[in-house]
Amino acid sequence: MTATVHALRYQRSSALRPGRLEFATSGGATPHGAVRHPRFFDGALRHPDAAAAALLAVADVAATRYHRPGGGVSLDPVVTADGDRLRFESFSGCGGVHARLDVLPEGLDGAPTGHGTTNVDVNAPLREALRLRAPGERLTLAVGAEEMTVGTAAGTTVERRVPLPPRWLKGFAETQLLTARFDPRARLTAAEAVRFLRALPVTGRGTVRWVVPAGPALRAASRPGPGAVCLPGPERLAALRPLLRHATALRVYAPPGTPAEPTASAWELAFPGGRLTLTLSPDSSRGFSGEGGLLDLLAQDAPAADADALAGLLAWDPRIDPADLAADSGLTPERVRAALAHLAGAGQLGYDLAEAAHFHRRLPYDADRTEHRNPRLRTARALLAADAVGPVAGDIRVVAVGDHAHHVRVGTDGTALGCTCRWWARHRGGRGPCSHVLAVRMLAGGAGTSGGSGGSGGSEGSEGLEGEGPK
Repeated sequence: MTATVHALRYQRSSALRPGRLEFATSGGATPHGAVRHPRFFDGALRHPDAAAAALLAVADVAATRYHRPGGGVSLDPVVTADGDRLRFESFSGCGGVHARLDVLPEGLDGAPTGHGTTNVDVNAPLREALRLRAPGERLTLAVGAEEMTVGTAAGTTVERRVPLPPRWLKGFAETQLLTARFDPRARLTAAEAVRFLRALPVTGRGTVRWVVPAGPALRAASRPGPGAVCLPGPERLAALRPLLRHATALRVYAPPGTPAEPTASAWELAFPGGRLTLTLSPDSSRGFSGEGGLLDLLAQDAPAADADALAGLLAWDPRIDPADLAADSGLTPERVRAALAHLAGAGQLGYDLAEAAHFHRRLPYDADRTEHRNPRLRTARALLAADAVGPVAGDIRVVAVGDHAHHVRVGTDGTALGCTCRWWARHRGGRGPCSHVLAVRMLAGGAGTSGGSGGSGGSEGSEGLEGEGPK
């Protein structure tokens, strides 16, 4: 499968000048359409030391591969402005850590924040300058400065081309769905947060730990049990440590219920004027891009008009309420959920755990290519188009794939429950359905075969670790 890579162009390099942090932007989306170098904010950071450390943390995550260190990474975070705050987001080079910095209204002092989404250039000289800046030094922030900044006597413009990986898009889509199901599990005071995070290893081999809330602290647990929270790859929280002297609280989020196996979790460090959230995949060798949590929703044939109607209502809203969208659009809640899934597949939704609400962003990806970026969905449609799904015989449907067959177990209502393929044997549905289960579910639900093309049905496509290689 050919991967689409989006090249980012910057008018100049980002830089930290005396008391002023200037971020160069690539092309982005705004309420007025696409803009080559959008401008979102020009003012001061009210808590400059904490904000500078948090920006460095987002950049450090983007520059790190926690699994199999080495190889190429993308160093240009996505920034979203929604009228009252700025959000900077990145994924680790291995795709298993999502970092988001929210600079809140109380952390910004300047002209009104604009609306839109773009990428900002965080280069090595800027990172070094942020690290070496004097404590307490006033720091103003310009996001999207279009003016030419002359770095030499010749006054040449610097233009860089860097790829925005397609796996970031799938990662954004999967993390918003995953974290929307999380519950708050613990809140640590600043002192307890410092004690807990400083005791964690900064390097490791992806071990899984379990912790249990114990009053205002977290204590280690030997195994999963009632109230336990999974800490997969504790060394991946090392990006929070430079912020500890500014911390006011640490909040922990995880799926509800008693875990039976490692799960994802989110760790939100609050500081004056903002918060930094790290979401960890269930294992350091597991990237978010292959989770497959959206597949069942994407399999529903949501009319393009529904997605277009909702896209027009989102308007970079920092708090999206599906019930309000249903009322404003006249769509049923079910149609809203299906349409939002397709928008999420195009990177248009994020989820803010602190606000317990989705927010709007727009990434430079073609929404019509959502299915192309999900090989299991594309393969399931090809199976249906080829009439490869047989009738129900007892509690089994046979899915013919070339000269062999997979047996999909179904419930009394026809819902697919499991499969004999290698993918299901490895993941047991923990990373979304295989293409055979998905095809059976689509057939039972009456989903059509529109939009499908290609796919032999013989494998689960290229949704492997970090979005690379076959499963």
